[in-house]
Amino acid sequence: MIKPELEFVYEAEGKLGTPIPIGDTAEGSRRIIPIFEGGRVEGPKIKGALLGNAADWQLTRNDGVTVADAIYALKTDDDVVIQIRNTGLRHGPTEVTERLAAGEEVDPAEYYFRTVPQFIAPDGKYDWMNKSIFICSGARSTAGIKLWVWRVC
Repeated sequence: MIKPELEFVYEAEGKLGTPIPIGDTAEGSRRIIPIFEGGRVEGPKIKGALLGNAADWQLTRNDGVTVADAIYALKTDDDVVIQIRNTGLRHGPTEVTERLAAGEEVDPAEYYFRTVPQFIAPDGKYDWMNKSIFICSGARSTAGIKLWVWRVC
């Protein structure tokens, strides 16, 4: 048996817009969360900023679990654009999710927020991102999001 190890890749902070409700569907309640330009990305092998004109197409299922499906990009400090599709789950006790929905600052240890980012990097310096599995933990704040990304080795 080979036990996977984790290698820290980066921390990101992003600015989010006001949710745009789509409404109730057969799967649950859908909404769009705009992702604005200017969020910071910083790690041992990569530094840059998030690009705008992006969104997280969220679904809150009837069991209270929020399913994230975000598509966005980052531009490295050496001008390489990398596309990211980040899917995952966020959930917690009802009182905690209500506090998050109300815009309160909530300790990320009080809820589960994990995603699986997939990268599309061009040939060159960052093509290593196309060749691994990554996991991410996240935290929601009043006006934004914070993400920590690791490569599964």
